[in-house]
Amino acid sequence: MMSYKIDSEISLAVPRPRKDAEKLFQLIDNDRGFFRKFLPWVDAIESYKNEEDFLSNVNINFGKELSLNLVIWYQQEIVGMISFNHLNKLNNLADIGYWLGKDYRGKGITTKAVKGICNIGFSDYDLNRIVIRAAIDNAASNAVAKKNGFKREGVLRKNEKLCDGYHDENIYSLLQSEWREINVRKN
Repeated sequence: MMSYKIDSEISLAVPRPRKDAEKLFQLIDNDRGFFRKFLPWVDAIESYKNEEDFLSNVNINFGKELSLNLVIWYQQEIVGMISFNHLNKLNNLADIGYWLGKDYRGKGITTKAVKGICNIGFSDYDLNRIVIRAAIDNAASNAVAKKNGFKREGVLRKNEKLCDGYHDENIYSLLQSEWREINVRKN
């Protein structure tokens, strides 16, 4: 398994469709009501086979350098996913998406996973800018962006269609120069 170790408890890994699909599907299925509020793709994942197909497709896109989807591991257990949904090579930018199973929220896992994928993006992909968009009423996702040093740029009005209609999103960004400054101060 190709992986990136964040600390002694958390790592990110390229998905293994046949091995990882069942656990990821269970995490989604066990909290469908919550996920449906913020993630428009949840209803399309109706079975572990749908998840396996999704993971196979994201690995194809990884090979084409169109996106980077990674499984989040916590204490050697699959707990969610994080991704660069789109890698824009022309402008050296990417946008992050993430989700975590309900039993693993509130432990700082997502905050550390975002830091990890930013390290990958700025170091390995030479990105100049990484973006997080979070529904304005998704307090946890907004907090993750702020804890990782992302700057709020504004509100994208009615930007995302979810199950109950269109939602406003906060847009946050982190520049490579800001990331370097943050990491120099910590070392």
